[in-house]
Amino acid sequence: MFHSAPLSRLDLNLLVSLDALLTERNVTRAAQRLHLSQPALSASLARLRTHFDDPLLIRRGNSYELTPLAIRLSEHTITALEAARRVFDSQADWTPRESTREFTIYGSDYAFATVGQAASRLAAVTAPNVKFRFDLHTPAVVEDAADRLRSADGLLMPHGHITSVNHTDLWMDRWAIIVDEDHPTIGDSITMEDLAENPWVFTYQSRSAFTSAGQQLQSLGLDTKIETIVQSFLALPYFVRGTERLGIVQESLASKASLPRGVRTLRPPFDAVPVVNALWWHPVHENDAEHTWMRGIFQSAGRMLAKQSAA
Repeated sequence: MFHSAPLSRLDLNLLVSLDALLTERNVTRAAQRLHLSQPALSASLARLRTHFDDPLLIRRGNSYELTPLAIRLSEHTITALEAARRVFDSQADWTPRESTREFTIYGSDYAFATVGQAASRLAAVTAPNVKFRFDLHTPAVVEDAADRLRSADGLLMPHGHITSVNHTDLWMDRWAIIVDEDHPTIGDSITMEDLAENPWVFTYQSRSAFTSAGQQLQSLGLDTKIETIVQSFLALPYFVRGTERLGIVQESLASKASLPRGVRTLRPPFDAVPVVNALWWHPVHENDAEHTWMRGIFQSAGRMLAKQSAA
């Protein structure tokens, strides 16, 4: 077992080598990636193995496998490198127009199609060289948000999933039921009996991945027959079209322009709890001038969506 050493005694360049080795799982490819000679990277691997008292890479036939410790290190290494990059990318005098920062935002396809695209358009006006990276969240990201958001700039997520980090509310959305245009038993309105008797397509269905409307249906005692689960709000209508299935999506995605042909919307027959969309971030970013600007961009985008919903 290795012993922790003072940071001043550690060669942080080894972190870059470690990331390349864990990603490539091959000394030659890792060396090529870092534009180093193979002997130089082999020397770094030897130092890493001594430090961790672990081989990290084990040969299996013609390839290498990561040891259990190396697998655990993979995620921590990415986080550490991202945090280091942010430290050295910080600027004392910063203006949006001169910034080349890349902001990483987690969220769902719904969040990206609504507030994400609106924020990126607003940002392009005042900060043309700023880049946004929108990554789909996973249950692991949501469950470990307090740690994951140390190395990312934000998570677009409605209230009800996380509470341990800072946030700003963006806008409120409502729910709509979607059905096939030619559904044989549902007309211009829908009843609670219809919800119980017809099959469903749900988005997300786990301890940390769910919709407030889906939870509300369960709390109302409705025994829904779920035929399909798809982790995409934008794809859900295609699993409804041409079937007797029901689906529930946010009103922002239920407009005629957003839905495919052959699908129509109905008001829920219960008082569906609205979706309060928010941007969440780790407190470590609170006083970062660039991050503050980015949060303002998302707040402006949220106000735009709120006006569109009220119109």
